[in-house]
Amino acid sequence: MMSLDIPYQTLLLDEPAHGVVMVTLNRPARYNAMTAVMFDELERAATGLDDEDDLRVVILTGAGKAFCAGYDLADAEDLPRLGALGMLDLQERAARALLAVRSLRVPVVAAVNGPAAGGGLALALVADIRIAARDAKFNAAFVRIGLSAGDLGTSWLLTRLIGPAATSEICFTGRLVGAAEALNLGLVNSVSEPEGLIEDTLSLAAAISANSPGGVQLSKRALQANLETGSYAAALELENRGQALLTRGADVPEALAALREKRPPVFTGR
Repeated sequence: MMSLDIPYQTLLLDEPAHGVVMVTLNRPARYNAMTAVMFDELERAATGLDDEDDLRVVILTGAGKAFCAGYDLADAEDLPRLGALGMLDLQERAARALLAVRSLRVPVVAAVNGPAAGGGLALALVADIRIAARDAKFNAAFVRIGLSAGDLGTSWLLTRLIGPAATSEICFTGRLVGAAEALNLGLVNSVSEPEGLIEDTLSLAAAISANSPGGVQLSKRALQANLETGSYAAALELENRGQALLTRGADVPEALAALREKRPPVFTGR
């Protein structure tokens, strides 16, 4: 059991299964809208979780009817008065938070239980896998409030997920994308009935957790790094190093022994 007793104002952390931590955005009265406090707490939570040896999967979801409505518009009224450096500081705090979540060494699964708008869409995008409730909706709402869709990695991640043409149309119009369309575009991996979303997400987490921890973690590292690698040869070099490292651990011999003995492997990540 991991230590999850650090208090948060805007998040709830619990461990519904061994090695699986659910991080719930917990401002349901504001549709889990983001604040500077939430940015700081997301960064702190991700950094702390990354130090947990038993961690296997992190699930992101929202309390109540929404996943995340983006930056809290009640606070947004103050943005023009912050000044350039003040705004840059807030933007960098937000960016650090999402980067910390994306950089977790274990897979991150977003259980999108309702609207994911603006920064909420960006948060869903930093997950490795997205499962949406059938009534979930997504939108890049930035242009509707005079801002750019070049925010918190949206322009980079969404383009790589669904392609530049679809991304352009969604970002330039700011329109809503329903769960069925999101699945067709490749924005989400699957769609669940609302009442079964968490159960389906936990089943996926269990399937991931059943595998070699080192193998999963280095797979994530290779997949993310090779999104930014400029050549096939460089990608091969990264992959070669990962495989060489993993064969020095205990899980590969254990998997081979389990195959010979016709039994499930017992992975330790050592």
